Amino acid sequence: MSEEILINSTPSENRVALVESGMLQEVWLERASHTGYIGNIYKGVVSRVLPGLQAAFIDIGLDRTAFLHARDMVRHDPVATDDEAPAEPLISNLLRSGDQLVVQVIKDPLGSKGARLTTNISIPSRFLVLLPDSDVVGVSARIEEEVERNRLKGLVQILRDGSQGHGYIVRTNAEGVNDFALSADMVYLGKVWQAIKERSATAKPATCIFEDLSLPFRALRDLMHEDVDRVRIDSQEVLQQARDFARRFVPDWLDRIEEYSAERPIFDLFGVEDEIENALRPTVPLKSGGYLVFDQTEAMTTIDVNTGGYVGHRNLEETIYKTNLEAAQAIARQLRLRNLGGIIIIDFIDMLNEEHRRQVMRSLERTLARDHVKTAVSEISALGLVEMTRKRTTESLERRLCEPCPLCEGRGTVKSAETVCLEIFREIMRSSRQFDASKLMVLASPQVVERILDEQSVTVAELEELIGKSIQFQREDQYTPEQYDVVLL
Repeated sequence: MSEEILINSTPSENRVALVESGMLQEVWLERASHTGYIGNIYKGVVSRVLPGLQAAFIDIGLDRTAFLHARDMVRHDPVATDDEAPAEPLISNLLRSGDQLVVQVIKDPLGSKGARLTTNISIPSRFLVLLPDSDVVGVSARIEEEVERNRLKGLVQILRDGSQGHGYIVRTNAEGVNDFALSADMVYLGKVWQAIKERSATAKPATCIFEDLSLPFRALRDLMHEDVDRVRIDSQEVLQQARDFARRFVPDWLDRIEEYSAERPIFDLFGVEDEIENALRPTVPLKSGGYLVFDQTEAMTTIDVNTGGYVGHRNLEETIYKTNLEAAQAIARQLRLRNLGGIIIIDFIDMLNEEHRRQVMRSLERTLARDHVKTAVSEISALGLVEMTRKRTTESLERRLCEPCPLCEGRGTVKSAETVCLEIFREIMRSSRQFDASKLMVLASPQVVERILDEQSVTVAELEELIGKSIQFQREDQYTPEQYDVVLL
């Protein structure tokens, strides 16, 4: 499967798109006004210890204090079983208010929550992840061949004997590389860690002592592999920096980094801009005529599968099976594109055939296997639902690009004109009883006033007779459909 990376860079924003076989799969963005914090290392100060939650709030210099759980202060062996996992220590035995410690951000601030921290520092490079003060040597689970896993693990163990004895995780990109490339990565990571230790000794509390690479270079570090045909960059400055970066870390792929200088914007290629726009809509059409409906809430994301206009060619069960099969592949792609995380509930159309259910689940799992983010999927429940989780470290695409609607305040709906009319009538009754006035003036949106004068004129006449006061109505173009004022004159 051929892949292409598109990098759009401006002074105010960097965007990276991953395209597979001409179809957008993932998109990342980083704005100058709000860069991500994941991977950054800080000299933090404990502001409050919460024994009941086994956690502490840490001041790292951001707007909100960050959150550190006791389990994130224990180094977990990535190749250990659950039975071998170390016991969780008491947070009150580890930290006190005012303590200073070096921490790393593992999850960006999400909504009203602060950043999530760990004291288990990890520093990634092209082929390795350094685990300071650890004895662990692990290999990415995405490297599946046992012979290759053993070869890489053996090389790292031999090479690290001559270093300071830190732990390492071998990344997926290291598959097939030689000892020279791994050794060069070790030397680089050793220098980075030494610089971090020196900065932490002299840095002021609640300051950043190590900042991860910017988005374009993280893309080159993390996404470049044999299936990537080329990287196209539309900024001369970033292009030069990317080539310098490639000469240092991936010299064999230097010729794959190209300048994009056409008049047409780079994200117009492969319809990337349109795909991003579509990813902000709740409904996703399927080629068969069916469609998906995404509903993202604070607690979870739900996905509903519908046949829509697809009637099939054989029978109902076959129609449902084909729709669900197509939906499974579309859902896996949309999760990556929309960057949806946390708990996800998929409501496939009910299938009676057990083999059809099994094939739909296998299709979903197979497509999710290409996802760079960790996922876990359960089988179809008795209610016909599929429960899954996708690790959430950053805000979804919708939350990054959008804000709550000022009219509905994020509810997704506004009160009907009829509902607002009845609210106005109740407010008129309340005001007339509480205050003494000869008449009342109602200010409301044009559609509400039109409905009152056209369809509720009899009600208004009865209301005037009941309260013994005249009522006037005035259209206000700037008012929202739910907004109104009752003024006493």
